[in-house]
Amino acid sequence: MNKLHWRIFGFIVWLAALPVFAQSATPQLPANLHWQTNDADPIFADPAAKRGGRFRTFMSSFPPTLRLVGPDANSGFVTYLRENNLSLVNMHPNTLNPIPELATHWAFDPDGKTVYFKLDPDARWSDGVPITADDYLFTLEFMRSKYIVAPWYNNYYTEIITDVVKYDDHTIAVRESSAKPPNELLFDVAISPTPRHFHKLDDNWVENYNWRVEPNTGPYQIGDIRKGKYVEFKRKADWWGNDRKYFKYRFNPDYIRIKVIRDLNIAYNYFSKGELDSFPLVMPRLWYQKAQGTPYERGYIGKIKFYNDVPQPVLGMFLNEDDPILADRNLRYGLAYAMNFDKVLKTVLRGDYERKQTQNEGYGDYTNRDIRARPFDLQKADEYLRKAGWTERGPDGIRVKNGQRLSLRVSYTSDDHTARLVVLKEEARKAGIELTLQLLDATAGYKQVMEKKHQIAWMSWQGGGIAPTYWEFYHSVNAHKPQTNNITNTDNKAMDDKIIAYRDATDKESRVRLAHELEQMVYEDGAYIPSYKIPYTREGFWRWLRLPPQHATRMSDVVFDPMGSTGGLLWIDEEEKSRVQKARITGESFAPINIVDERWRVKP
Repeated sequence: MNKLHWRIFGFIVWLAALPVFAQSATPQLPANLHWQTNDADPIFADPAAKRGGRFRTFMSSFPPTLRLVGPDANSGFVTYLRENNLSLVNMHPNTLNPIPELATHWAFDPDGKTVYFKLDPDARWSDGVPITADDYLFTLEFMRSKYIVAPWYNNYYTEIITDVVKYDDHTIAVRESSAKPPNELLFDVAISPTPRHFHKLDDNWVENYNWRVEPNTGPYQIGDIRKGKYVEFKRKADWWGNDRKYFKYRFNPDYIRIKVIRDLNIAYNYFSKGELDSFPLVMPRLWYQKAQGTPYERGYIGKIKFYNDVPQPVLGMFLNEDDPILADRNLRYGLAYAMNFDKVLKTVLRGDYERKQTQNEGYGDYTNRDIRARPFDLQKADEYLRKAGWTERGPDGIRVKNGQRLSLRVSYTSDDHTARLVVLKEEARKAGIELTLQLLDATAGYKQVMEKKHQIAWMSWQGGGIAPTYWEFYHSVNAHKPQTNNITNTDNKAMDDKIIAYRDATDKESRVRLAHELEQMVYEDGAYIPSYKIPYTREGFWRWLRLPPQHATRMSDVVFDPMGSTGGLLWIDEEEKSRVQKARITGESFAPINIVDERWRVKP
């Protein structure tokens, strides 16, 4: 799955029979299909790009597994694996039109649920085995299997992707459960293949495949692993996609090394010494305080602020409704009114970020712009906390109910967020709420949230796709159980019905209306408190990294992304690297690099 398909779903046992159209032993391809492709959109890479070199970046913890699915598979590292696991089609990151990936052509069935695909006959797995229709049939078998211990995938490939049909080795159809507008349907059913020749599904699959490197379809494959130290990807010299239009001039480094550096400050020190090639500088502390001094003034390191136009990540506070205190909606409202995000934005964040108003923003017509996040209002906070029964205060000013103090634990995984949370903590005391801050490493934090053992999770989910999703986050089938994305444990029958109606709606007008209604229900439930949004990326980079003239794409959430549907645009100029390294010894200077690119900026 690519970024358009990073949906996580809860477990429903598959009891339904296969759809009727798949029952035929020799299915016949419908006549008069209108086959489409897209080779007309402009390329977004640079023909001047050069191959070679090693791109060095970092991650905060070593991955708990190399599996794409199953227990512990949804760590941050899995992004690299998914970006090398191509889909049938993808979205052009500037025009937003569909473009070929593993399929060369596609055609729509009149039922509004089925899309036919012609597979690229040259596509190969990493081990050289051809990719055929059988690998897509196996995706259905694999994702529905109890052996992978992945209930959300079990459900998605049963309740959403209902069938895959093989017509010949390079022609398939993928059917979804409900009709949708064509482009939404196309991206929904653009699934990835699974290598049948690699997997053996049995009771030992999770353990046996924990550290096995699975064949993939993309430009890179894991080449070297040092557990606890780094993972390195190696570019495939004879990758089948090298000369495809939308892959040309991309994915240029020969190696991508992802080093484990658990502390962000230490990681920045590696970067400042030239041991990492680029570094995220979105955080104001890094942009204003760290990214200064001699290396920048002498032009060794450059800075770029690139505005994008992407679905915003879902950042904020996720309240666990299974917690006895947080189960009360009035308490949740009172907590929201006690969060002084305006002060965080004006002080710690220097006015750089904007308040997020609702969960799903950046989805065009689907965004409900009528919703406004609950502001800091001590009078409103007091009103709702009293309704929840928290009427008394102890000698320290914290509210008390039946002898219990109103103390709530906020779990988070980055020390750079501590200052933000300290402001919220200090302001919340004015409302009689004690927030205790629990800083965990990324693995422990992820595990706590996935096991639903948190009270308040301070975290984010990456946005994506062309329409928001609700089933995985809010349907009750995903509540009160581990390893699903309903981390608020929301269990609301009316919301369930609305989610299914949204999933089943066949026209965009209905889907937009239902999305707005669902967003309103999320607001009224109060288990998600929006924090802020960032309409750009800011990054530092050593002078030897090169980019196309347009720097990145409309949908780029990272400029120096070596992989992915919007990435792979950078390359390493080895000659320039030698010049910079010599200049650091001699003291020679270059022109400073400070780029601000607003071509895709969405005006307020």
